Amino acid sequence: MKKFKYLLGITIIALISLTSNLNAQPTEPPTDPADGGGGPIGGNAPIGAGIALLLVLGAAYGGRKTYLLTKNDKTVF
Repeated sequence: MKKFKYLLGITIIALISLTSNLNAQPTEPPTDPADGGGGPIGGNAPIGAGIALLLVLGAAYGGRKTYLLTKNDKTVF
């Protein structure tokens, strides 16, 4: 059983190190907007998912505060 746990640990560490190395491979360099390259001036950073996450977390926070206020009839702030 010890040998199995040891081999499992080594395998997991190897897989994690291999996948992190594959994800760290460089991509093509971005084109320079001054040369007439196609991207917008601000870059191509996706902000839609971040805004949605902030909205969901804000709604959850407000819902919890409202729940605690109505449950205890006390001020939580």
